[in-house]
Amino acid sequence: MMEVVEANRNPDPITGEAGAHPVGTGVGAAAAGAAGAAIGATAGPIGAVVGAVVGSVIGGLVGKSAAEAVNPTVEEGYWREHYRSRPYVRDDYSYEDYHPAYRTGYEGYTRYAGRPYKEVEPELRHAYEAQYPPSSLTWDDAQYATRDAWDRAERNALFYEQDEYWRKHYRSLPYYEQNLSYEDYQPAFRTGYEGYAHYFSTGRSYAELEPELRREYENRYAGTGELSWERAKYAVRDAWHRAEQMFRANQS
Repeated sequence: MMEVVEANRNPDPITGEAGAHPVGTGVGAAAAGAAGAAIGATAGPIGAVVGAVVGSVIGGLVGKSAAEAVNPTVEEGYWREHYRSRPYVRDDYSYEDYHPAYRTGYEGYTRYAGRPYKEVEPELRHAYEAQYPPSSLTWDDAQYATRDAWDRAERNALFYEQDEYWRKHYRSLPYYEQNLSYEDYQPAFRTGYEGYAHYFSTGRSYAELEPELRREYENRYAGTGELSWERAKYAVRDAWHRAEQMFRANQS
């Protein structure tokens, strides 16, 4: 029988050391773009709603290589499809009216990753007003779309970095089964780190939220051949706690 070791509360799941362990930056641009596109295109219910509140604490957690994983083609396609659902969008404006604002946000993030949005907002405004003609939205109307696109890019860069970490280390975990690939474990890791990003501001612990994470995992991946919750929960917990360590270290 496979021996299962319970995930730890505070140490890094791989090294056992306390504190944050950001991923290294040695990722090729092609691989980064592909992984970033995959994460950006498949964000689920938890990941999709993580917004500005997370952006306020991500800061230095995201390295330059992860920021470069933001794929402009994916971002443009996402906002073209979803812009009508955003509360600031006016009925008499089309996507073409908002596109410059979204582009300023996600391209700005790749340029200024690691700095808070509030710090770089004046530079983004200057870039927007200098690059786009007066016929475009004024900054007062455009700023919400720019912030929206920045937050999504920042979130996806963080999730990309988490994904790369677990892809590199999953085989060293005590619950790893040799007949399984990273793709088998990926949904569980994703449920963990996206779940922490979604719930961290509530102050609730993993133990309190485990039933909700289980529902999210089972609803999202039911019938897809993924691991059962009993086999997946250790990876979910490890990913939650690693994200927790990184957020706390960045706030200290």
